[in-house]
Amino acid sequence: MSTARAERLVNLVLALLSTRQYLTAERIRGIVGGYADAPSDEAFFRMFERDKGELRELGIPIETGRNSVFDGVDGYRIARRDYELGEVDLAPDEAAAVGLAVRLWDSPELTGQAHGALVKLRAAGVEIDESARAPIQPRVRTEAAFAPMLAAVREGRPVRFEYRRAGAAERRQRTLEPWGVVSWRGRWYVVGHDRDRDATRCFRLSRVTGTVTPIGEPGEVTRPDDVNLLEIVAGSETGDHAPVATARLWAAEGAAAGIRRGARVIGKREVDGIPGDELELDVYYPDGLARWIAGYGPDVLVIEPDVLAKAVHERLVVLAEGTVLAEETAGTPREGEGN
Repeated sequence: MSTARAERLVNLVLALLSTRQYLTAERIRGIVGGYADAPSDEAFFRMFERDKGELRELGIPIETGRNSVFDGVDGYRIARRDYELGEVDLAPDEAAAVGLAVRLWDSPELTGQAHGALVKLRAAGVEIDESARAPIQPRVRTEAAFAPMLAAVREGRPVRFEYRRAGAAERRQRTLEPWGVVSWRGRWYVVGHDRDRDATRCFRLSRVTGTVTPIGEPGEVTRPDDVNLLEIVAGSETGDHAPVATARLWAAEGAAAGIRRGARVIGKREVDGIPGDELELDVYYPDGLARWIAGYGPDVLVIEPDVLAKAVHERLVVLAEGTVLAEETAGTPREGEGN
């Protein structure tokens, strides 16, 4: 679309929004910049009809009507009730979640989009307190390869990049048909078909070096229907190592999504009247798993083995003691302060 036409469409929308009256085509021709340049009446009406059609295709509702029974021709307007954003009603906890999400992403691309969404919500009258203290301060860090890999997945285009394997200094060029980008245990991976090895592979984005270069045409890559990206990444990280044990856990209903990704549900179970699921989970690194489970607090309970349950309990006790100490310190009057 040319700049002149885009400006004319914007001016037309502003003109039709600024009045409650129906404006006739001749009136619009006189007040909207760009129409006066039409060489003839026929050329103007063709231009005006194209513009109306363009706006309606964009979802802008143009009404047709007459201001009174004495009007001889139809006029046009845009009703604000149909054009403006409807009322956005967020509960306090939902508004707090939006504010927390704005602070969540730690990358230039996603930070800009998050703040753009925040501006739109404020424009709709939703007050969001970004400075409110939250119980956690999360950060989701993305690598330099994140944005180009995600773009390649969306466009269905193969990519070429240099990759450094763990513990190796040399870099090798890889050609990949990307199926998706996923997060697993705090790291980002791209999963797809490795053309060089003619096999399914996943690559940690932090080990991608240099530029991710799209090759081929958009739509060239199609993700298979029966592929589970998280299972591929989890399998590649554990490799051929056998689990050292199998743990049985209880997770509250609707909680502990991270634990559930790598676990198997074996039944329903209530703990202290709280409904949940009994899960089975392979244990590869007991100490790391204990820290991971403790992070879910009361939403996850270790049923067995006892050594894992004890390790989680010890970490929760340390955490609780630290919280109590912090609260007592905050509540202690300073020297010279009265009660």
